[in-house]
Amino acid sequence: MTEIVIGLSAVVVAIREDQAVVLTVRPQDARTHRTSALAGLPFGPFDPDGHRTFELGLRAFVSEQTRFELGYVEQLYTFGDKGRDAPLADVGAGAARVISVGYLALTTKAEEALAPDTVWTPFTRFFPWEDWRQGRPALIDEAIAPALTHWASTPERLGRARLLFALDGAPWNEERVLDRYELLYEAGLAPEAARDRQRARGGAADEPAALSPALGEPMLSDHRRILATGLGRLRGKLKYRPVAFELTPPEFTLSELQRTVEAVAGVSLHKQNFRRGLERTDLVEGLGRLHAETGGRPAELFRFRRDLVRAGPAPGLPLPLLRD
Repeated sequence: MTEIVIGLSAVVVAIREDQAVVLTVRPQDARTHRTSALAGLPFGPFDPDGHRTFELGLRAFVSEQTRFELGYVEQLYTFGDKGRDAPLADVGAGAARVISVGYLALTTKAEEALAPDTVWTPFTRFFPWEDWRQGRPALIDEAIAPALTHWASTPERLGRARLLFALDGAPWNEERVLDRYELLYEAGLAPEAARDRQRARGGAADEPAALSPALGEPMLSDHRRILATGLGRLRGKLKYRPVAFELTPPEFTLSELQRTVEAVAGVSLHKQNFRRGLERTDLVEGLGRLHAETGGRPAELFRFRRDLVRAGPAPGLPLPLLRD
């Protein structure tokens, strides 16, 4: 009977210099004791004897691995595809089947005091096509679209490529991060795909190298799939839950709040419409004090009204896109 190992993985998101960044680690290989050349998410095995709950286990090993204490945490998804080569979870487990429970964690500050081989990495390193704040990324039309068109031999495949990557005038849907990664994986364009096919045939396979900067950096195991799931979930929740405030300091200007939302959503927002929509939510209140923003005139400071959350479900934030 195949042994089942339950692993816990964390997508930890913060904002640094107007970039959405994720906490990444480079663990040691249990067999060679060499540090991985690829980044991965914080990951560890669940200890049913030592961990009362999955979340407590997650908090414990993330703190131990990275020296970072988690704040806001929510369960993301359970990943159990056969053949997953999850680092750390297979220590001493032989040919165990690894089931990973993913979590999304948000923090207001990208702490610098981290463990060795632990860094904050912009998500655009792994998904460079997801940042539309400066307009449509040129790499979509220059590299991704031709590769997908060459692969897409059926109308169904062409239709998926068109809708997911906004080809031929189709609108961009920022929430479908996972669907876009899965399409690239299916097309063999994600570097992890060849590795996983080799392992499925029973052969040993080295960790992948990047095929092209346009296709993003590969990650350990299926961590890019887990990261895509977390980013898509976070982008969706921006619109119906006030999760953006888990990424902001206690006091902020409205410009800082807008830049935080834009960094996560990967799109530019219409300033006046964003502020009008924010005013209708009643989620923030002014503090009557000014903050001298870099390069601009002083702006009023605001805070999030957490009493609204304690009173019941609170709304998300408006995402009025800035149209060219």
